[in-house]
Amino acid sequence: MNSVVSKQINKYDIAKDTLVLILAGGRGSRLHELTDKRAKPAVYFGGNRRIIDFALSNCINSNLNRIGVVTQYAAHSLLRHLQTGWSFLPQERNEFIDMLPARQQIDDSTWYRGTADAVYQNMAIIRDHYRPKYVLILAGDHIYKMDYGQMLLDHVTSGAKCTVGSIEVPRKEATEFGVMAVNENLKVKAFVEKPKDPPAMIGKPNSSLASMGIYVFDSEYLYEALERTVNNENTSHDFGKDVLPMALEDGVLYAHPFERSCMGRNTEGAIYWRDVGTLDSYWQSNIDLVSEEPQLDIYDQTWPIRGNPTQTYPSKFFYKKHKKSVDNSLIGGGCVITDAGISNSVLFDHIKVNEGSNIEYAVVLPQVTIGKNCVLKNCIIDRHCIIPDGMQIGVDIEEDRKRFRVSSSGRITLVTPAMLKALRGEIVEKEEHLD
Repeated sequence: MNSVVSKQINKYDIAKDTLVLILAGGRGSRLHELTDKRAKPAVYFGGNRRIIDFALSNCINSNLNRIGVVTQYAAHSLLRHLQTGWSFLPQERNEFIDMLPARQQIDDSTWYRGTADAVYQNMAIIRDHYRPKYVLILAGDHIYKMDYGQMLLDHVTSGAKCTVGSIEVPRKEATEFGVMAVNENLKVKAFVEKPKDPPAMIGKPNSSLASMGIYVFDSEYLYEALERTVNNENTSHDFGKDVLPMALEDGVLYAHPFERSCMGRNTEGAIYWRDVGTLDSYWQSNIDLVSEEPQLDIYDQTWPIRGNPTQTYPSKFFYKKHKKSVDNSLIGGGCVITDAGISNSVLFDHIKVNEGSNIEYAVVLPQVTIGKNCVLKNCIIDRHCIIPDGMQIGVDIEEDRKRFRVSSSGRITLVTPAMLKALRGEIVEKEEHLD
């Protein structure tokens, strides 16, 4: 009992000395048109949340209430979301979620040049205003549940100056990650960023140990490492390419296995973490939520994922003519479904689906209208789309390629208002030509 109490006290004391920085400035170019007008962390997810809500909720659930969100690209919707949904922490208790937009502090043309530079350009504020003992750095674009307090505790007890969150991934997928090798004490002995031939784990030839893009630093070591990085003429201004190899060379880099702090497991007990950086992974991660036994349980109130849901009227369902049904789906508020079939799909707020339409394995973002007798399969429909009567999406991929965006795997079709507008223009031109 005493050891448990001691462990809780240690976590609490460490949390008070910790500043969290969430790096949320990236565009997310592999999501293509889905991030044309919004930063990747601001992309809608799970029926009524945004991607960044997972990192923020993990912080609050971990009693880490001193948070800075570093923004840059297309930040308006993200900043508005933070202001309206995440401004509840009491400043008088030195708790906050501060926004740290790019301010061109080096000169008039230098924006954030990489993940490390985003922190470096805020270093004076961090050191002189926040004055943390530890700095926890997170990516704002991953889906997972994690107790950061456990990672911080492991960092302090190991004697590390830098700790990196790690997860076992299939070796063939590890080319997109920083990959490391560790000893029996989890001290990192080798680290390589996005290798073409990822090294395998000892005894697991088909797996690699990958960085999750989550870092804990002793603050003084972080300041020193960033100064050394920025003064290196060959720098990439990146944690994975520059700072972690430096910490490895200094002998102060340790790994934290995600399984030690994971708070979201599937029904088989497997840990859940997803980088939703591609259309395929974004679609799949949403669909992971809809089954009776989901890969990630968003209804679990022991580790809640909060956000800024809009206040809506209840959704309405009318079935008068057709024998349709809604099955295995998440339906947001304020939706009106009339004589339409919906299965294995995620519909956000204020969706209108008209009679005769069928929706399967679709992710439909807010304020979309779907006309009569439409077929939507294996697709992502962006906000404000108006799908005309009779349109088929996800039925003929080659036809979809001519009109919309098809994912690299050829499985998922993305539809945006701009694509539909261009398509309407083509139809009008053809009709005028016929006249």
